Amino acid sequence: MSDNPWKSGKPGQPSPWKSRTKPPERARAPEVADAPPEQGFESRPRVARPSGELRLYGLNACLAAFARRPNDLRKVYLLESRIDELKPVLAWCAKNRLGYRVVENTDLDKLTASRHHEGLCFEMLRQAPLGLTELLGMQEPAPARSLLIWLDGVGNPHNFGALLRSAAHFAAGGVIVPAASSLDLSGAAARVAEGGAEMVALARVEDEAVALSQLREAGYTIAATVPREGQELYSTRMAQRTVLVFGAEGEGMSAALIEAADQRLSIPGSGLVDSLNIAASAAVVLGEYWRQTR
Repeated sequence: MSDNPWKSGKPGQPSPWKSRTKPPERARAPEVADAPPEQGFESRPRVARPSGELRLYGLNACLAAFARRPNDLRKVYLLESRIDELKPVLAWCAKNRLGYRVVENTDLDKLTASRHHEGLCFEMLRQAPLGLTELLGMQEPAPARSLLIWLDGVGNPHNFGALLRSAAHFAAGGVIVPAASSLDLSGAAARVAEGGAEMVALARVEDEAVALSQLREAGYTIAATVPREGQELYSTRMAQRTVLVFGAEGEGMSAALIEAADQRLSIPGSGLVDSLNIAASAAVVLGEYWRQTR
């Protein structure tokens, strides 16, 4: 290594950072006027979310993103020890005049704000969330098996990442969140998901009551997971087309959403602790759905 930690490209070759063109801006989804809330559902303001580029880190998260959408790659930062296994990515960068930098571990700590980067960081274009109609268009039509996940109030990126990993493992068709939710894919969530974030689509819904009606029209049963006073998971038959609703730890999901559900499911246990966290609960329920419907 030279004294300068920011080496660029290979010795004797022109720097890929020169003559770099600015990537085209992604089209923004049109704004939708807020409709009056349905009975029982409160009108919540939208939360401003980041746009543009996202810094992904962790080997599996980065390689999964590159495998599915290489054209969204914008920059690569890596340790010298990662060069051999990243040769296909670096060749893509050279071919497409994208910059890559060999850096030190401390540089990656700062770039990712984490020590769990595994020697790699990609800057990727952030994917725009889908609308519910788009998400439903990606599923098999009724009555075929289909599993969707609805998250109400969940905000922890590590729990979100763990849930995405389980969702990918059990072939969930997508995750639905309200437009007012602050939940979004972050570098931390993608790293914990170990590539699962690229396999599970994210959709946002403007009106929760309208979204529930649309899901039922598409043949889905709405099943809310509650810590107690629900049907015991292992003695309840889940529908082939199910939307599993999970709430945040502590607050849980909204009373209106619980009331609107077709089923209420609880995970039986010893009672020595009040409940499982969202990531563990999701893994248990998703696994049981897989067992029943397969």
